[in-house]
Amino acid sequence: MKRLLFGGESFVTGKDSLEYLKNITVKKAFIVAGSNSMMKNGVIGRIEALLQKNGAETLVHSGISKNPDTFCVLEGVEKMRQFSPDLVIAIGGGSPMDAAKVMTVFYENDELNFDNVLEKGLPDKRKKVKLIAIPTTSGTASEVTRAAVVTFKEKNIKIGLKADAFIPDLAILDPVLTLSMPKHIVAETGMDAMTHAVEAYCNENLDDFTEVMARGAVEGLYRYLPISYQEGTVESREKVHNYQSLAGFAFTNVGLGMVHGIAHAIGGQFNEGHGLINAVALPYVLEYNRQHSKKVADKLNILAKTIGVEDFVMAIRQLNKVLNIPNSFKEIGIKQEDYYDNFTLLLGNALQGSTKSNPVKISEADMKELLKEIYAGIHY
Repeated sequence: MKRLLFGGESFVTGKDSLEYLKNITVKKAFIVAGSNSMMKNGVIGRIEALLQKNGAETLVHSGISKNPDTFCVLEGVEKMRQFSPDLVIAIGGGSPMDAAKVMTVFYENDELNFDNVLEKGLPDKRKKVKLIAIPTTSGTASEVTRAAVVTFKEKNIKIGLKADAFIPDLAILDPVLTLSMPKHIVAETGMDAMTHAVEAYCNENLDDFTEVMARGAVEGLYRYLPISYQEGTVESREKVHNYQSLAGFAFTNVGLGMVHGIAHAIGGQFNEGHGLINAVALPYVLEYNRQHSKKVADKLNILAKTIGVEDFVMAIRQLNKVLNIPNSFKEIGIKQEDYYDNFTLLLGNALQGSTKSNPVKISEADMKELLKEIYAGIHY
């Protein structure tokens, strides 16, 4: 028996689907956003206007960083308790959406905090507050998943919290909101989505439903991400926006793998962008996995045929080149002395999280060598 989750109550897609908010009637809406870009380009103003037409009072909480930490989340919870909203809207990339998820659940459950959240069971449902997610980047699929990633600074690691209560009630995918993405964000978030799709496809928990979703997402992203990056057409942005959510549906039901285990360790220690780390690490991990597992090798051969190439790992490396993704952690800008000064902690953290659900079990010794290879850019 297996229980599958495919989003919340509703899922709205298409150009100008932000206008769907005119159907929402609430008393108080708490809007969680990332940088001030959504304020400057008028999107936050549009959201407030649509809600205020139906009599809602709004409060904007912006400035969520690219790797939201426990302090950032608790600051938002405090503002929510002062405002007492019945709706939370998260708009932006994965960071504000993840932060808003945790804020909302903590707001509803006073007994929860970051001292006990890793041991205490999280709720299956929210009882007071509705949650709407509006992604403006195309990668994390946080708008449809039951996961929320938070940086625990004292542990130097990003931890993915999971609860059904994190799934937004409504997801709005408006491709127009992605048109202002800088090219490097298009590349990094797109490869985050590709990583989700590939790791879900290689995961041993794959089933008939998620197999189609993951493979379809790989095919769609491989086709449209370069166009989205190079040309930025509305059509290509919409395709990538939709396929990244499809990848989210897949991985939220089957899990991920070692790329994400490594990414959470690197991101927690060096505050680098999650999608960028995933993009760099993905071909190295895929090569390791297929050398140690015939099942993974067979699946990568299927993906190669799906996208019309001879070698899937080589195709991912080439895609990274097209997207101007660095080849190593060193090229990202992580200094060698910083990387190796706390290498024992990094190594231990990289073996945690999603690495435990990797289709190939990796030893500490092999992980040590793999981390060295990804840092230096050494290919098999």
